[in-house]
Amino acid sequence: MKHYVQQFLHYLRQERNASSHTIQAYEDDLGQFLDFLQRHFSSRTVDVSDVDHITIRLFLGDLLERGFSKRSAARKLACIRSLFRFLHKRGAIARNPSVNVASPRLEKRLPEYLDEQAVDRLMDQPDCSTPEGLRDRAILEMFYGTGIRLSELILLSLDDFDMRNGTLKVTGKGNKERIVPIGRKALAALDRFLAVRSWFLAKGTLADTLRVLFLTKRGYRMNPKGVNTLLNRYIGQVSEIEQKSPHVLRHSFATHMLNRGADLRAVKEMLGHESLSTTQIYTHVSVDRLKKVYAQAHPKAS
Repeated sequence: MKHYVQQFLHYLRQERNASSHTIQAYEDDLGQFLDFLQRHFSSRTVDVSDVDHITIRLFLGDLLERGFSKRSAARKLACIRSLFRFLHKRGAIARNPSVNVASPRLEKRLPEYLDEQAVDRLMDQPDCSTPEGLRDRAILEMFYGTGIRLSELILLSLDDFDMRNGTLKVTGKGNKERIVPIGRKALAALDRFLAVRSWFLAKGTLADTLRVLFLTKRGYRMNPKGVNTLLNRYIGQVSEIEQKSPHVLRHSFATHMLNRGADLRAVKEMLGHESLSTTQIYTHVSVDRLKKVYAQAHPKAS
């Protein structure tokens, strides 16, 4: 079974050009599934033919009993489905055992976002008298000003910007490129950061990172954990929302755009969504806000 999992991960890496973040997530989820199979079938070697739909359902039940959320269980099931779909297409199995396994029913959860006043306060948090503060301010402005993902920000290079036209070339999921506009404030923050960027170029900086936009103080490309830590700290200083990640600024970007009348399809293109239905969740956020205003202000609301 482990052999098939390694084949699948190789396929994601080499043929699908999946990001390192995606590969790691799949590897973790499938590793948990393999551990369960080892426990379920005692100590004997597990063959792929041993796994049926009941085994997968038992795995989901085991996850929930151990305290995993329904959302986490649903994500792991999606991973398992992808594995067995791959194996079925390659002829390794005659039937896909995950087809008839229902996903846990999820509660509808609207994305968390900052209001516009909180965003203004957020931008004032970095100490812009230091190179690191200027870098952090540029990172915050880039997330909010363009709506890009964490993985996309980390990949940015100096060559991706057209400062004259105020646009940015973004490499998104599946290595798909898109062009997004950059706001005036984000451009100004980026310009101030670029003036001190040489401070981050250490003697040991590798040649392939010389053009990387955002670097650590030791001259390395910033990693997801480091950027998440920065955002958690800065957002925590201006808001008590539960989620304090780069995605909060992506949510805020989309919500504020739609609140101010932006076209849904235009926002979809800027976010790099495959489907319009993915973007529509932000219209639900806007409607939810309007309902609260209505409930508070209309005399016949209650």
